[in-house]
Amino acid sequence: MLNYLWAFMILAGIAWGALHGNMAEVAQGALDSAGEAVSLCITMLGIIALWSGILKIGERAGLIDRLAGKMSPALRFLFPGLPLDHPANRFIASNMIANILGLGWAATPAGLKAMKELDRLRAQTAAEKAASREMCTFLIINISSLQLIPINMIAYRAQYGSRAPAAVTGPAIAATMVSTAAAVVFCKVMDWKRG
Repeated sequence: MLNYLWAFMILAGIAWGALHGNMAEVAQGALDSAGEAVSLCITMLGIIALWSGILKIGERAGLIDRLAGKMSPALRFLFPGLPLDHPANRFIASNMIANILGLGWAATPAGLKAMKELDRLRAQTAAEKAASREMCTFLIINISSLQLIPINMIAYRAQYGSRAPAAVTGPAIAATMVSTAAAVVFCKVMDWKRG
């Protein structure tokens, strides 16, 4: 569906430009946007590489394991059906730590590994192929993603010349606290309804 929407918007823009004799501007806008996209990708690639490296250093130094241990009560509350010694706990904690630090893209590998481990657990314990409660909870918590430092947003704002790229930090903290609280409440209500 989204592909059709994008195709419609692109074709409508081209048609509008052609009808109003602005095809040169449409072509120039497309080329400028393509160059800007490449520049933004290079900037974000550097940020991803930097923070993924820092996250890997923290992992090798044992910091992630220590933080994951400190997150144990929160993980028990969010994922009561997940065994304490299950490998998914470590990946979930790593993903949540990266998200809290605003490293959304660096959190992705840990999130994928967590979901793979949760799927293995689901396959061992359930006959049906539907997502387990833990998988759904992890997905919802991951999407809501509490962030203390919205690094990606700050990088975007800096790339586009914002005078105060970090000014978004306060509103981002407030918004993600509300979204995460809503996600936790939703998950707990759904767990309660399922009995």
